Amino acid sequence: MSIQGALCRQFNLNAAHVGNTVRLIDEGNTIPFIARYRKELTGSLDDQTLRELADRLTYLRNLEKRREEVFASISEQGKMTPEIAAALEKAAILSEIDDIYRPYRPKRKTRASMARAKGLEPLALAILEQPKNCETPINQAVSYINEELGVATAEDALAGAMDIIAEIAADNAGIRKKLRGLFMAQGQITTKQARDEDSVYADYYDYQGPVARMPGHRVLAINRGEKEGFLKVSVELETKTALQAVYAPLLKQGSPCTQAVQEALDDAYSRLIYPSVENEIRSELTAAASEAAIKVFGQNLHPLLMQPPIGGHVIMALDPGFRTGCKVAVVDATGLLLDTGIIYPVPPHNKTAEAEKTLDNLVRKHKVTVIAIGNGTAGRETEQFVAGLLPKWNGVGYVVVNESGASVYSASKLAAQEFPQLDVSLRSAVSLARRLQDPLAELVKIDPKAIGVGQYQHDMPQKRLDEALRGVVEGCVNAVGVDLNTASPSLLQNVSGISASLAQSMVAYREDNGAFSDRATLKKVPKLGPKAYEQCAGFLRVRQGKNPLDNTGIHPESYDAVKKLLALLGFKPADLAQNGAEIAQACEAIGLPQCAEEIGIGIPTLKDILAELAKPGRDPREDLPAPVLRTDVLDISDLTEGMELTGTVRNVIDFGAFVDIGVHQDGLVHISQIADRFIRHPSEVLKVGDIVKVKVVSLDLGRKRIGLSMRA
Repeated sequence: MSIQGALCRQFNLNAAHVGNTVRLIDEGNTIPFIARYRKELTGSLDDQTLRELADRLTYLRNLEKRREEVFASISEQGKMTPEIAAALEKAAILSEIDDIYRPYRPKRKTRASMARAKGLEPLALAILEQPKNCETPINQAVSYINEELGVATAEDALAGAMDIIAEIAADNAGIRKKLRGLFMAQGQITTKQARDEDSVYADYYDYQGPVARMPGHRVLAINRGEKEGFLKVSVELETKTALQAVYAPLLKQGSPCTQAVQEALDDAYSRLIYPSVENEIRSELTAAASEAAIKVFGQNLHPLLMQPPIGGHVIMALDPGFRTGCKVAVVDATGLLLDTGIIYPVPPHNKTAEAEKTLDNLVRKHKVTVIAIGNGTAGRETEQFVAGLLPKWNGVGYVVVNESGASVYSASKLAAQEFPQLDVSLRSAVSLARRLQDPLAELVKIDPKAIGVGQYQHDMPQKRLDEALRGVVEGCVNAVGVDLNTASPSLLQNVSGISASLAQSMVAYREDNGAFSDRATLKKVPKLGPKAYEQCAGFLRVRQGKNPLDNTGIHPESYDAVKKLLALLGFKPADLAQNGAEIAQACEAIGLPQCAEEIGIGIPTLKDILAELAKPGRDPREDLPAPVLRTDVLDISDLTEGMELTGTVRNVIDFGAFVDIGVHQDGLVHISQIADRFIRHPSEVLKVGDIVKVKVVSLDLGRKRIGLSMRA
């Protein structure tokens, strides 16, 4: 099957749409651009499907390249046969191709290769043939004694021949494939305690579970426990079952050689095949677990980045600390830094009166309406302190902000460029304020792995994780759109078609020449060529520019179509600013197919144009629930079983979700407590940022564990 055919079958897609998508990718178009502006060609595939298709395309092309390399190598050795060629053509995964190549791959020095060098391969093949009427193996071995080659006795010759038979069995692609299937279907993961010491891996000190049903999070936990020296891990399969798979293609009964071959096959399994297949099984489990964890990470990151901004508020952020004090930063409604300071309201300093006076002055001076409190060290105590002051400030509420990654940002080169005059700790406070004000614009400055919504992210393939998370960030930024005249380089470099160097060039041009008046001016930016302009223009916004279309998601390539649409419907260009909804209604009254045909565009593109005209400059984040502003504070000791609360989902993982219920310690809703129906994964019901009603079902004050339920 061709690569295109394989993609059609896997994704159940039209061949023309797949062909167009592959061509668009090969032409260097980005996924956001293809998803948004080439819907007619792709059949309106969304960006997630397009990314999966692009990943699969890369895999299949690598598979084809490897197939060709193996075919060429075996052919050069003069060992290619029609059977090998057919097997290579049929192989659907890389491991199958590698199994076929294994007997022909150049090997390091092995017991079998040394035996072959001593001329013992004919003996091995004669014994492996296992004729009914033949001499015993030891008698056959006598004629291979050769002291010059190091074969002093018949026993030496027979031992070498059996090593060759063992390697032949170990290189047998059919045996390896059969064993992999058996291990995956019937194998057991077994873990034992590696050292006499308590640890977080205590649940795995004497554990066994089926390979076929091993959850990904458990695989990653076991791997980490082994890496840190707390666990010994093995993959086990009943020996009799495994040996039957090894015997089946090679062992023949009723020959004087049968016993010798069986002993060689037993040796092959225990010494060569089992360790190799065990490694393959564990690698396969780890790869699947990592891919699933990366997917969950992306699913968590997306809603975190897409949290609605708290617009129109002056925000005061507090980055708590005990010994070093609580860092304070105030930003205006546009994110401009207004003031900073440090207070010491909690132990060991307990300067509460002084801290109260400082905050009161800042709130009144800058008319603060929202307070952001970091959830790290001393966050609980700082939250209690602030809650006690709220009655003094009418209308002021607070939000506990996840400060994961704030310290990473504050110590970065970017933070030093933005706030060279500020101490590192104060930069963290500014970051907290801004990530509440506009989460997307601030969080793109931080490595997604540091934001705190994944699991075992440091144990995954870092290149693959980075690619996946960059795709999520890119998707969010382009879905929202970017203000060309206010965006930072960090935000711009996530726009379709814009590299980090090009983002810097755009900002430099803006600083030297003033604000962009329209999208077309982008063409004057150094290094920004026609292809980059095509990819990025539709995702960049120019507020109050010359052309109202520049503040929409309508691509400049469709501006002529908009003019034709206005003429068709009897509107003027001046109507774009105020009458977008009426234009959309008039088009629908005539009929989308007729309008699309007359102005020369596809129906999907026309629908997108009408949606943008109806709500120009619309931010998709506006439709999501805003963060809950709190005015009081609870302690974990205030909780009782059965208490019902409203909380915010902080993290979704394989076995449940962590929910912030305002007590500084997130509660866990186990997957069994999320819904009244069966669900395979918490992400089927929940996403980061969701506002949910929960009930306390268990409390462990000693370990600060809160069990929650969302079930009726």
